[in-house]
Amino acid sequence: MRFRLDYIETFITVMEAGSLSAAGLRMDLSKSVISKRISDLENSLNTQLLSRSTRGVHATDKGQEFYARARQLVQQLDDVVEATLDDNASLSGQIKIAAPMSFGTMHLGAMLFDFLKLHPSLELALTLDDKKIDIEGSGFDIAIRVTQMKDSTLIARKLALSKRVVCCSPSYSAMHGLPISVDDLSNHKCIGYTNLYSGQLWQFEPLEQAGQVRSIPLKAHYVFNNGESMRDAAIAGLGLCLIPLFIASEALADGRLINAMPNDSPTVDTIYAMYPQCRHQPRKVRAVIDYLAAKFAGISAWEASCQ
Repeated sequence: MRFRLDYIETFITVMEAGSLSAAGLRMDLSKSVISKRISDLENSLNTQLLSRSTRGVHATDKGQEFYARARQLVQQLDDVVEATLDDNASLSGQIKIAAPMSFGTMHLGAMLFDFLKLHPSLELALTLDDKKIDIEGSGFDIAIRVTQMKDSTLIARKLALSKRVVCCSPSYSAMHGLPISVDDLSNHKCIGYTNLYSGQLWQFEPLEQAGQVRSIPLKAHYVFNNGESMRDAAIAGLGLCLIPLFIASEALADGRLINAMPNDSPTVDTIYAMYPQCRHQPRKVRAVIDYLAAKFAGISAWEASCQ
């Protein structure tokens, strides 16, 4: 009996994505097509692989066993194809990438556009959103995240450090002065970030090597869900803001903003390229990540502009 490889791959994708809908997003197919493929595969095997309910789908014991063996075989087949392909062969197909809005528009986009010119057969679907996106459930191949890494089910490759700065306009400084210390921040108007709770909890590196990170809870007078809006509010003289240097660098370099706390260092984030660990990494995904890592090697452009 012969089985269609694309139906087996569809079942594997459902298992790894967690639902028919998520698998459809990942494969760019409708939920009904995904469901029909699974049913046809089950009929061919004369075995139920998934149990369906109003709460979703779950693998049966046979389904779990089939998934483990089928995935191993498909992985081996992918490895054979990858090993056969010329490393210089043109990349093709679609790659889906998610990234934060400001970082995407200010820095990532230009890098990706240069990469696409090198590989004209490659299709890009780029989603920019400051909210944390479910990579696996939404079918993304890569997510760029600016964060302090915690436990994650994703594989992460470090691209660059993302230093942050507390800044304000010269006019705000002239009218209100600058914070004397982190404890003085509560006496100033502050601009907060709404997408993360930590946006209202400003963190600074310890004063001594063995010290604790200093966390300062603040009640922001103004809140925004985008770093560029926070920067622009600070330029307008509304208050202090804590933002990544990659957003603030140009305004710092041309004097629209100043470093309001040069003697205190906010904690540093890291820019990561992240992808699901349960999925074989296609050559196009590896090529994009390698390209970005090479572009970010050494001192970043935004740091260089402030030196």
